[in-house]
Amino acid sequence: MSRSNLEVVKSFYDAFARGDGPGALALLAEDVYWLEAESYPYADANPYVGPKAVTRGVLDRVAHDWDDFMVEVKELFAAGDDKVVAQGRYHGLYKATGKRIDAQVAHIWTVIDQKIVAFQQYADTLQVVTATHPYVTTTRPL
Repeated sequence: MSRSNLEVVKSFYDAFARGDGPGALALLAEDVYWLEAESYPYADANPYVGPKAVTRGVLDRVAHDWDDFMVEVKELFAAGDDKVVAQGRYHGLYKATGKRIDAQVAHIWTVIDQKIVAFQQYADTLQVVTATHPYVTTTRPL
């Protein structure tokens, strides 16, 4: 019995939360097309194509740059035949500045034949940029 697209995406989040990089990457298609949100710090090399590019450009950087980084998925739902949408929050402490985030996020996943073939991130980029740059501030309480 094959897993649903929702189960594939949930498995990715679960593996990421456990620190199981190989388990998360095994769910990505060899030509996965990964887009970080515009103006997000890791969007500097968009698009990331393939698991190795996603690892080097995003996942390794998150692990290196953040303490206690986590994705809190609040809602996960199917959207059409091959799309899954996740809504939630990013939490973490940016090591270089000591600033925390509690940022709103949405992810759109495309899953075909039980493999993630595309990812699009939408996030509160102002909050993340404020946390990652020592001289950027916001008046919004975090």
